[in-house]
Amino acid sequence: MFDRDRWQEIFEAIGKNKLRTFLSGFTVALGILIFTVLLGLGNGLLNSFLNGFVDDAQNVIFINSGNTSKAYKGFQENRKIQFKNEDFDFVKDNYKGKIEFATPRVYREGQAKYKKESGLYSLRGVNQDHQYLEKTIMMKGRYLNAVDIAERTKNIVIGRLVEKDLFKNENALGKMLDMDGIAYKIVGVFQDSGGDNEERIIYIPFSTVQLLFGNNDLLDQINITYNMAMSAEQAIAFAEQIEKDLKEKFKVDPTDQSAIRTRSFAEGIKETMVILGGIYFIIFIVGIGTLISGVIGIGNIMTFSIKERTKELGIRKALGASPKSIIAMVLQESILITSVAGYVGLLLGIFVLKLIGNNLEKFFILNPKVDTGVIMVATITLILAGLFAGYIPARRAARIKPIIALRDE
Repeated sequence: MFDRDRWQEIFEAIGKNKLRTFLSGFTVALGILIFTVLLGLGNGLLNSFLNGFVDDAQNVIFINSGNTSKAYKGFQENRKIQFKNEDFDFVKDNYKGKIEFATPRVYREGQAKYKKESGLYSLRGVNQDHQYLEKTIMMKGRYLNAVDIAERTKNIVIGRLVEKDLFKNENALGKMLDMDGIAYKIVGVFQDSGGDNEERIIYIPFSTVQLLFGNNDLLDQINITYNMAMSAEQAIAFAEQIEKDLKEKFKVDPTDQSAIRTRSFAEGIKETMVILGGIYFIIFIVGIGTLISGVIGIGNIMTFSIKERTKELGIRKALGASPKSIIAMVLQESILITSVAGYVGLLLGIFVLKLIGNNLEKFFILNPKVDTGVIMVATITLILAGLFAGYIPARRAARIKPIIALRDE
């Protein structure tokens, strides 16, 4: 393997066939480049999807209501379906053992003021379980608790950027915040990995929102997390069962997709994996196809190289060179071309992905990259492909009879 004379002979052979060597190596490099870039873009799509759920629990199910699109059992279409506290209790009580956490949501907006600073912020009326569904991280103080919900307190939890906007360098914990003329006490400041918008939210007991904004029991959304012992298929079936039961409760056509709908992380993951599976299949076909072209090219150049060196190989055998040594020489040349070209293709592919970065975020491609494991597998595959491409010409070279080779012109 480390015979200096042999390597010198290999480089001399490559030098005599520069164009064919370049074209064969270029095909392999292009195949790996395309494979790496496409795989990185596929991973970018997956990252974009997962980023959408980064601030939510991975076992969350969102339950939304809307207007009916079909008449059903004497009810007209375009009927508004409105969740109430009793519907939240229905979900929570009906599926005990299958639910870990459950919270209602009530959406409002409020003009918040502190001293001379003010701003319009999103208010979310929730209960104490919401912290676990949203994966909220408390920086200061505490989150809302059961007492806040039961007693309809005016305690609130604000996002990190709300504190930054309104309180500047002051500590907001324990301060009073005016929202639309009502004073609320800040009991906690949180941060959220979902981005700036998630950190400009103010959480308030949903029971307090219902009391202060209309004295009602209306809800905008119901969110739950299912038991993690469920498989993805069981979780999807569970979400469908909740949707079916609520449609029966509200007298909604079972085929009506707009009145009541559930959305689970498991369902999103399954749909995305199907799409990504198709993308990865295309990547595999394109990458393997291009790689095979390169392997064929390397096999051809080895064949041409051996044909041009027939007399030389005959002399080697006449002088006592063994078939194994001739095979080893040809295989080394093949592996060298494949490995160098493949490595260049990998480097170029990684470089292209770094150039892309997050510039394709508007196309739902976030942080496209390939991991080290994939690169190692690709490299090993290349070496094996180089061995395969050079083996047939190498065997042919080893079978050359000295007397016939010396007559070759």
